[in-house]
Amino acid sequence: MRNAFSRSQRRLGLKGLIAFISVTNMFIPLSTDLYLPALPGMAGHFSATAAEVNMTLTAFFFFFAVGILIFGPFSDKYGRKPLLTFGIALYTAASFLCAAASAIDMLILWRIFQALGAGCVIAVSMAVVKDCFYGRVRETILAVIQAMSMIAPMLAPVVGAFILKFASWHELFVLLGILGALSLAAVCFFQETLRPSGRYKGGFFHSLGRLFVVAKNPAFSSLLAVFSLMTAPYMAFIAVSSYIYIDGFRLSEQAYSAFFAANGIFSILGPILYLKISGHISAKRLAEACFTVSLICGVLLFAVGSVSPWSFFFAFAPFTLIASGIRPFSTSLLLNQQDGDTGSASSLINSVNTFFGSVGMMLGSCGWSDMVFGLAVILTASVALSLFGWLLLSGAKFPMKGLSFKEG
Repeated sequence: MRNAFSRSQRRLGLKGLIAFISVTNMFIPLSTDLYLPALPGMAGHFSATAAEVNMTLTAFFFFFAVGILIFGPFSDKYGRKPLLTFGIALYTAASFLCAAASAIDMLILWRIFQALGAGCVIAVSMAVVKDCFYGRVRETILAVIQAMSMIAPMLAPVVGAFILKFASWHELFVLLGILGALSLAAVCFFQETLRPSGRYKGGFFHSLGRLFVVAKNPAFSSLLAVFSLMTAPYMAFIAVSSYIYIDGFRLSEQAYSAFFAANGIFSILGPILYLKISGHISAKRLAEACFTVSLICGVLLFAVGSVSPWSFFFAFAPFTLIASGIRPFSTSLLLNQQDGDTGSASSLINSVNTFFGSVGMMLGSCGWSDMVFGLAVILTASVALSLFGWLLLSGAKFPMKGLSFKEG
């Protein structure tokens, strides 16, 4: 195994490092999915509209993207550990403050700080993976972390619905705060992965300018735009799934959580399936297969998505498989396009994905008379735009590492 791991993490070990990164990557799905069953009830608690309550989701994702952009480049200058410590501490404090919020405005405010902390953690954790691993090993580690992280969205609504039987939504945020506190203790055992010789030597504000250096790489930015569009439909599903299942199909919170957990199983299987087939299929063929299956899911949502909760589930679940499976593939491909500025590159990958995810959430929550139809529109349009961008890239004049449009 050719990697730089032997030079670091003697305290955590390989399994400990993977577990640590996986848990910190759970901050995002847990911060959204855990309280999804409570969303309809929170509207009544705060005497707020569904759109106002959904702002706790959309604001979270918008400022999560902001946090990624701000803190990722700083990790190239100041190192990974200081930024990880700061991000986890901010996330932990904000989680407890969310639990104490007495008004919807205060909850949104503390969710913004929670998102900034989570953004810092996610940007730095991806940079750590590139610091320690190379090539096929990196792809494997990314897929393992992605699969382990997807346990969170599978279990979170089930745990949330169970807690709601005995407590309120406040306790859900207390649970997030406890997870943050445990992660803060674990970071004490983490050892710095960025050597002093590899750090950016420019000024504080100049480090932010490295984002533009990375963004000017045409191979990186073009592929990022194509794959990030695939995030919008899944995040739209996150935003509206509780309303579709609970308000639309008249299911209980527990029944909704079971459907959501079943969908989460597909998100775990995606990275595993990618590892199984990635060595036997070209990157070009793999991407095109993902686009094709996703378009079929959009058509199925239009045709049968509103018939029953089961038809909706089976129409959307294959896209969940694709959306989670394409993430380690696209991330590894994108990191290959950029030499150096790893923190800035990982910041752009996560922030642009989050931006499109936020757009998907806002579009999903914009007042469709039939939310299933709205989700079908978002899915079909997003995949069509991704496919159009992919076709444009096939005629691009600049090289893309690890990808050839001439291959079979």
